[in-house]
Amino acid sequence: MPLRPDFLWGGATAANQYEGAFNTDGKGLSVADVTKFRPEIPMTDFAKNQYYTLAEVEAAASDTADDSVLRYAKRHGSDFYHRYKEDIALMAELGFKTFRMSIAWTRIFPNGDDEKPNEAGLAFYDRVFDELEKYNIEPLVTLSHYEPPVNLALNYDGWYDRQVIDFFLKFVNTVVTRYASRVKYWLTFNEVDSMSRHPLTTGAIIEEKFTGRNLEEVYVQAMHHQFVASALATKIIHDIRPEAQVGCMITKRTVYPLTANPSDVLAAQAAERDVYLYSDVQVRGYYPQYYYNQLNQKGITLVKNLGDDEIMRAYPVDFISFSYYSSSCVTTTDKGETDSGNIYSGVKNPYLKTSEWGWAMDPQGLRKSLIDLYDRYQKPLFIVENGLGAIDKVESDGSINDDYRIEYLRTHIREMIRAVEEDGVDLLGYTPWGWIDLVSAGTSQMSKRYGVVYVDCDDYGNGTFNRRKKKSFSWYQKVIKSNGQDL
Repeated sequence: MPLRPDFLWGGATAANQYEGAFNTDGKGLSVADVTKFRPEIPMTDFAKNQYYTLAEVEAAASDTADDSVLRYAKRHGSDFYHRYKEDIALMAELGFKTFRMSIAWTRIFPNGDDEKPNEAGLAFYDRVFDELEKYNIEPLVTLSHYEPPVNLALNYDGWYDRQVIDFFLKFVNTVVTRYASRVKYWLTFNEVDSMSRHPLTTGAIIEEKFTGRNLEEVYVQAMHHQFVASALATKIIHDIRPEAQVGCMITKRTVYPLTANPSDVLAAQAAERDVYLYSDVQVRGYYPQYYYNQLNQKGITLVKNLGDDEIMRAYPVDFISFSYYSSSCVTTTDKGETDSGNIYSGVKNPYLKTSEWGWAMDPQGLRKSLIDLYDRYQKPLFIVENGLGAIDKVESDGSINDDYRIEYLRTHIREMIRAVEEDGVDLLGYTPWGWIDLVSAGTSQMSKRYGVVYVDCDDYGNGTFNRRKKKSFSWYQKVIKSNGQDL
């Protein structure tokens, strides 16, 4: 079978990296608004780029002057807030069937624990949905995409604090009630497996506040609270609009054993299991036994409230969405060159080329990911992030000849189609990451560009923010128009 005729081609963004207007119309600060571009840290050092001390977060939260956008890149993003009509017109020109976006929690509840929602924030998304409807573009909305209010990090204990479940569900109930007739597809938590990789942006957890505690136990507890919140959010959405579709979203870590040594094979299996845990819980509704075994071996106690298990079982998701950028290898020996990977580090695969950021480019890994996920769950899949971050050059005539991006997308889309046509995968759609340039989640750079549309802004927030089509724009336009037949 070829791709379905209603296949959802589009592109993906996140409010905290894209919208800008950090202090406009009553918006509060999110945890993303206190992260900055730090050129003194190597761009491949993901862990160090994600770490912020309590003092750094407090200082950033008090630095709210208009010119702070020059210090905190996600505060300006790509200025979608003021240019949404222009950008949505470009989406329509590309032929988008869907647009993956997130609703910024702090536009609706600026501090997270507010009594009433901010009407100006709700009205902004009304205007965005109006514009999407004008072009028949289906929104795919992520409820939490690295955007917890910074107040919940500073004055609570982030997602470790069970109160945050109620704050989040109040936000969910507010936006779903408001937009239920306009949004059919929802995702609960972006890359729900990322709590331990970047606890601040995922869980509003400032590690320094837990000095002397077992941080892994903190992450486990915070993650449990997100699992319960995801299930209850799914219930809210289905109660308000029964035909709505709710998905989980994981980082698809595809791992190969470096050698045929059985120990390497088992290590690769264990690495992939670490991510499957998160989809297992949201799709099947319960923790797998191996996870309890791991917690017991580590002496970690998972605290559940009465009824948590029943909630997770009662409200599983309808489909599985995921990000896929690259693959990695593991080995139980000291052999092999380490690479920086995408979020996960691993052993460099000798058969694959890497990007400027050290990510292995592996189209067949995407096909393997699709097969593995579909075989495991037998539920529809959705690729909601995939793309190549690169430094683009604007030529003297204004053109941007990003053939490297076209090649990356072409080879990955080809393998995606093979997974559907040859392997029988049920695939809903494809929204490559950053259809337009935006601020990098990991390094807060603008120069790490993903889009088929160029945004005139540098790593320090300087530029006109004007849009310019890259060579990949017309290429992706043809791909969508032909439903993937013209690559």
